[in-house]
Amino acid sequence: MMVLPLVVRIERATPPERTDALEAAAMAVLGLLDDPGEWRAELETWQSTGRIRKVVRRARGAEWRRAIELPGRTVEHGSAEVRVHPPVPLDAWPKELARLQVGGTELVDSAEPGPAGPPILWENPALEMSAGKAMAQAGHAAQLAWWASSQEERELWRSMGLRVSVRRAEGFDELAAGGLPVVRDAGFTEIAPGSCTFVADVPWLRVRS
Repeated sequence: MMVLPLVVRIERATPPERTDALEAAAMAVLGLLDDPGEWRAELETWQSTGRIRKVVRRARGAEWRRAIELPGRTVEHGSAEVRVHPPVPLDAWPKELARLQVGGTELVDSAEPGPAGPPILWENPALEMSAGKAMAQAGHAAQLAWWASSQEERELWRSMGLRVSVRRAEGFDELAAGGLPVVRDAGFTEIAPGSCTFVADVPWLRVRS
């Protein structure tokens, strides 16, 4: 199995806002999908399985400095820094990433996020997910929306800087039943298999739903 590694920078004194981290993760995934560069083969292999697994790990200090020396791209968004690396086999992570912790990503927002601009990735408020888990799920939602978009729609998204907003949704079940891309978790960690975690509310997909 191939997985997409994401690393979030969490310094003890200055952890990122939760919403910033989720949005940065989604935008990092979109950037790689839009322009895989020299990692096109790895990306195609990963996507060809239909199982777009992502694993989020945290780093600080020297750990972060080692992570950014590896092939990858960093997205800086608000208070968050998230680095996406090319897909790797589940059992063959680079040692600098393999030693990073998966746990410890219990981020919070210090204030209510501002108004959301489209596209919006709606999180299911009924589920208890760590920020790391939610970052992976937001990345899945962005990827499903990207797959569902035409070349012209992707060009429009590109002109918007591949931005997204992430918010928790009141009326999530109604949104999930509306024909938009829905993330259903495989159940590897934290939540039950088949749980609906996110809905990708993208304007051009809403018109078609």
